[in-house]
Amino acid sequence: MDINFITRRIQRLINTIFFCFVFYFLSLQQTTPYAHLIGDVKQGEYVFTVAGCQSCHTEKPAATGAGGVEIRTPFGSFYTPNITPHPIFGIGLWSRDQFADALRYGKNSRVGSFFPSFPYTSYTKMSDQDIISLYTYIMTLPKIAQENKSHELDFPFSWRFSSNFWRLLFFQPGTYQYNQNSDEVWNRGAYLVQAIGHCAECHSPRNFLGKIVNDMTLAGNPKDYDGAVVPNVTPDSETGIGLWKEGDIVALLKFGTLPNGDVVGGKMMEFVMNASSKLSDKDLQAIALYLKSLPPVYNPEAIATKPEF
Repeated sequence: MDINFITRRIQRLINTIFFCFVFYFLSLQQTTPYAHLIGDVKQGEYVFTVAGCQSCHTEKPAATGAGGVEIRTPFGSFYTPNITPHPIFGIGLWSRDQFADALRYGKNSRVGSFFPSFPYTSYTKMSDQDIISLYTYIMTLPKIAQENKSHELDFPFSWRFSSNFWRLLFFQPGTYQYNQNSDEVWNRGAYLVQAIGHCAECHSPRNFLGKIVNDMTLAGNPKDYDGAVVPNVTPDSETGIGLWKEGDIVALLKFGTLPNGDVVGGKMMEFVMNASSKLSDKDLQAIALYLKSLPPVYNPEAIATKPEF
């Protein structure tokens, strides 16, 4: 047998073994962006509350996080998924990275691209620590064997792959950027409203493809998923909350009361009961301060309650 042929084969084998060793060694050194973080269950529970996860992912009172809540849209009905740690029906087999990718990028290696009915467009601004703490808390919830309901969507929106085009057109991932020109309280309020609380998702009008109209953010939605008017929460004096005091905003979020002596109803009352009423006074004040600092946007189609008896 040709000695040169044998030599080349041996050399090729040595090279293969060497590169396999290098690949294995490097794989041991790989870390994820979240590997250094330790989830805080208590903090995660607070994020779960602020984000309104209870209301959106709980159809039956005794089945927290098991999903099944219908979200009606012009494209059809979405049903929120089971986010309990059940290994078959929930997200029990999701890794921290997969969970974080869903919130940060609107996609992950387990599901693929998410429909924008899931407000990842706001959650992308959440801090890494809040995301990992939320994951840690969710993994402590009871495992509920409730199968997910199939969405009832019109074609082509029923095609999950189509959500990739939506993400490409309208989505820009990235964490909340601290405003150096404002203080800590303002930035905390901005973070709660823009990221965890995802207030703009309901309080803003959308175009025909479901994208929030940029120059109308938080200016109210003339017709939400249930056909109700979601009011303008910018400080416009005619159509928004310009005549409200910060204390009026805090009272609404804490007790559901309006500055005219009435109370909120529908989805907002559900949010108050399950989420905003459980926020710290400090966070409620931060939200109020931030909302009152925004540029006023006129929207006569989504007028907020006037503080008049």
